[in-house]
Amino acid sequence: MSRHGMFAIRDVGSLISGTTEEGTRLKKAVSVRQLTAMGVGAIIGTGIFVVIGEGSRIAGPAVVLSFVLAAVACAFSALSYAELASSIPVSGSAYTYAYATLGEVVAWIIGWDLILEYGVSVAAIALGWGGNLNAFLDAAFGVSLPTAIAASPEDGGIFNLPAVVVVLAITLLLVRGVTESLRVNLVMVVIKLLVLTFFIVVAFANFGTGNFTPFAPHGVDGITSAAAIIFFAYIGFDAVSTGSEEARNPARDLPLAIIGSLVVCTVFYVLTVIGAIGIATPEQMSASDAPLAAALDQGAGMTWAAAVLALGAVVAITSVVLVIFYGQTRIFFAMCRDGLLPRRLATVNQRYGTPARLTIVLGVSIALLAAFVPLRTIVELVNIGTLFAFVLVNIGVIVLRRTRPDMPRPYRVPWVPVLPLIGIAFAVYLMADLPLDTWIRFVGWMAVGLIIYFLYGYRHSRLRSGEPR
Repeated sequence: MSRHGMFAIRDVGSLISGTTEEGTRLKKAVSVRQLTAMGVGAIIGTGIFVVIGEGSRIAGPAVVLSFVLAAVACAFSALSYAELASSIPVSGSAYTYAYATLGEVVAWIIGWDLILEYGVSVAAIALGWGGNLNAFLDAAFGVSLPTAIAASPEDGGIFNLPAVVVVLAITLLLVRGVTESLRVNLVMVVIKLLVLTFFIVVAFANFGTGNFTPFAPHGVDGITSAAAIIFFAYIGFDAVSTGSEEARNPARDLPLAIIGSLVVCTVFYVLTVIGAIGIATPEQMSASDAPLAAALDQGAGMTWAAAVLALGAVVAITSVVLVIFYGQTRIFFAMCRDGLLPRRLATVNQRYGTPARLTIVLGVSIALLAAFVPLRTIVELVNIGTLFAFVLVNIGVIVLRRTRPDMPRPYRVPWVPVLPLIGIAFAVYLMADLPLDTWIRFVGWMAVGLIIYFLYGYRHSRLRSGEPR
């Protein structure tokens, strides 16, 4: 294919061969269990601990169906991610898939979009970690951190110390090695699943059916509106694809991990929601910032359980920070290795087998963002960025089926192009429901990205220089 112009397409073979270059080669050390734990680690966070309250307010007991609908909406995109991740086992996720299907400038746009999505997400989640740490300290020991070191200047503090600590700790862990990082993540995933299992067991032991009537007080509109909010509790499975280059057996493991993590989380989510409604009314949950703890307190009379749920939230959020930040480093790494960003940042540390320099630069930047900047006004950019990536990944499956029909595909999405088109439709529908301000900020970020691309990436691209073979 042409190597000239901003729509030049990177050959799949050169993408895969580029992973063996000396100095930028990542260790293949990640197992299917660790990949699946990545997906679960990224998905189960504040979503299930918080969003169930808002969802039940909108849909009533029928929020159970909203969780199922949101899972179905994600499933179509998850299938497309599984095909591309197993066929193109290269760091970069949607950025890499766009490079192989839609051209360099589109790859840059989605890569720039993912840098924002993952970076803002890590900073925002780190801020949430600090808040939940305070909640745990208060519930368990009756103490909390002073506002001066637990909030940004705009929120009455000097800087957010807990957010800085968790980001820098995760940075050091990721520098140390991917195997060590994902072992720690596996432990945290087990803990938060045990916490949810504790909630489910207690809820079903005190279960009643009275709160399920009326089941859908706001009809179908309430169910779909709640699903649009709950959808974001499922975001995270796409982070699994960023680990494809380090997977031991990507052809087999990536589809299992991507689809498996979504299935595991859906089962836990649905059981948790059913149990919650069985012991508390939608009004009780929606009136609390910690709806699961409120359900145990008011529905099962277990006030001490708030400390257990708060601990689960702290562990859950730590795991999310780890996986999302890991994904951020691998996408940035792929863009640097391709020459669209400074190539020296793509150097792999020979002792640890990780892009240590790049990880430290990103970690310090995100820590500063989390320390001083309140992110309420821009966190919705995470949502639009994720949905935009879903659209391009689904398009990528359709395009590659036409342009490279004979390419080996260890996993194939059934009924192409129907299922990818449904995935696109779900993503576009949810994007259209986002506020105008979010779209304006998103377009502004993309415009800045294009300026950087034409000033730097276009002139330093290894693809157009003919360097990759």
